Amino acid sequence: MDNEIWMWLLPIFLLPVFFAMGWFAARVDMKTVLKHAKTVPAGFYKSLDALVDRQTGRAARELAEVTDLQPQSYELNLTLGKLYRQRGENDKAIAMHKALLDAPDTVGEKRERVLFELGQNYQSAGLVDRAEQIFLGLQNGNMAKDAREVLLGIYQQDRDWGKAIEMAQLLSHDEQTYQFEIAQFHCELAQAALFQSDFETARQEVRKALDANRKCTRANMILGDIEQKQGNLQAAIDAYTAIEKQNHAYLSMVGERLYDAYDALGKPQEGLNVLTGYAKTFPQLDLINVIYEKSLLLHGEAAAAQTAIDLVRQKPDLQGVYRLLGLQISEMDPTWKADADMMRAVVGRQLQKAVMYRCRNCHFKSQVFFWHCPACNKWETFTPNRIEV
Repeated sequence: MDNEIWMWLLPIFLLPVFFAMGWFAARVDMKTVLKHAKTVPAGFYKSLDALVDRQTGRAARELAEVTDLQPQSYELNLTLGKLYRQRGENDKAIAMHKALLDAPDTVGEKRERVLFELGQNYQSAGLVDRAEQIFLGLQNGNMAKDAREVLLGIYQQDRDWGKAIEMAQLLSHDEQTYQFEIAQFHCELAQAALFQSDFETARQEVRKALDANRKCTRANMILGDIEQKQGNLQAAIDAYTAIEKQNHAYLSMVGERLYDAYDALGKPQEGLNVLTGYAKTFPQLDLINVIYEKSLLLHGEAAAAQTAIDLVRQKPDLQGVYRLLGLQISEMDPTWKADADMMRAVVGRQLQKAVMYRCRNCHFKSQVFFWHCPACNKWETFTPNRIEV
């Protein structure tokens, strides 16, 4: 009986002991947290604050002081090296990451990460060959995808389109196939072959471009140029007009070449009719100048002017107004001519400032059309027709 009573009373007596142990454990954990918090150097928070304020120089100095206190810290050394690279201090970044490579704890995934950063340092410093060797050495590890993406950028920058195609194919997967870029790389090879009059190679590359991307308008432009240079005029016309189904906005880029093909076949009026039809169907196309010039050759100034005026009225804009003033000025009363000349000059100056090609991705503006945006490195993002910006 007494044993049973003690069995019931024992937990009650031990309750304060359990409570005291729990309280002590909590106190120990809290002290550990506070101790760790106090070990974070103040310079780390100062560096973070400087980064928030975009003062990278002060951030680098503060973080360097913290790194001096904890020279074995992998993360601090890695981050400081990246910060040096961002500031353009490539020598410091290279030295920092090379020293980190020599650390005994930098093995496995850590070593791959440091090598990747070192490769980027070399690339930033213009030592592209060294960077390429490092990234090629990372092909079989966890950094393979990141390394291949950088290599793809390097090969595009170096215009090594064969290697760019190989790297893009390695990077291709279900979510991102890179077929759009691969088609452009083949177009670059086709354009180079065409420039050297190597028509067979140019054709092969065009076919590969269209196999990669059936909607590649540039491939059909090059194909049309190949056919035209070889005297296959109807085939050239077929290639140029196929662009309408791919992306009609690019028709303005082949307008004059398309007319020349019809003209060489002895069908200049048919060529002019095709261009005029495009301009009326797709008013955004920049075709007024070529239509006016070809119409002037075929029908004289009055008919050409009337055609241009009709197209301008269909879609009035700065380019159209400039053209319209030029067409109407000869018919004006002499007392208005000087003012009309002045207005046309003002519109012309505004045209140079406000009408240009623009990248749809990064909004970079240029008076020259690019297939590959020099600002964001995206392909086929430039508006094929100049627009008011």
